[in-house]
Amino acid sequence: MEKFESVDAVLDFAIAREQEAFDLYHGLSLNAVDTKMEALFASFAKVEAGHKQRLEGIKEGTTYLPIREKAVDLKIADYLVDVEPSPDMSFQDALVLAMKREQAANALYTNLAKAITDSALSGLFSQLAKEEAAHKARFEDLYEENFMKEN
Repeated sequence: MEKFESVDAVLDFAIAREQEAFDLYHGLSLNAVDTKMEALFASFAKVEAGHKQRLEGIKEGTTYLPIREKAVDLKIADYLVDVEPSPDMSFQDALVLAMKREQAANALYTNLAKAITDSALSGLFSQLAKEEAAHKARFEDLYEENFMKEN
């Protein structure tokens, strides 16, 4: 894991990851060939923008309200192959991409929470990890509903 010299450096790192995720999903929504895909990518972008805004708020000193519920992890993403983003990807591939990205974001925030000695910041990253797990669970539910039903 990268070494950070300050709390601001950790927050800047996390903010940059959220901006990258927003840029990816926003770009895919602009180039989507199907309105369903456009809406899906736009919703992903909105979620990532919210994370970035929350992290920027923490950096600026605003209050953070934690999530209290724990997401149920179906672990569907653990058994799927990675997908490269493209504007003409299928709905199924888009869900795989989203699950994998949320899984990676959860791992990032979980590791940051463990690596940070500041208890408030560690708690923030733990809460963000829970949010990412909840997002992954949402995408797994969509995947299960659309592609794992018995015929």
